[in-house]
Amino acid sequence: MVELGAEEKGILKALAQLTEPAGCKVIGEKANISWRTVMAKLRGLSKEGYVQSPEKGTYIITAKGRKAAV
Repeated sequence: MVELGAEEKGILKALAQLTEPAGCKVIGEKANISWRTVMAKLRGLSKEGYVQSPEKGTYIITAKGRKAAV
């Protein structure tokens, strides 16, 4: 398992607070991280199973992501 950095944890915490699937801009605003950074980090988070993309361009947090966000 990969060690999550501050930006990844910030993204997961932001997603944990959102009630609907969100895009990079919304996640970035909530996490106070640029949307470009969010986009780059989400690829890795998705690959590791921390987030899922129910439809193109939007993301939700998984149970694994919720545990890691704490």
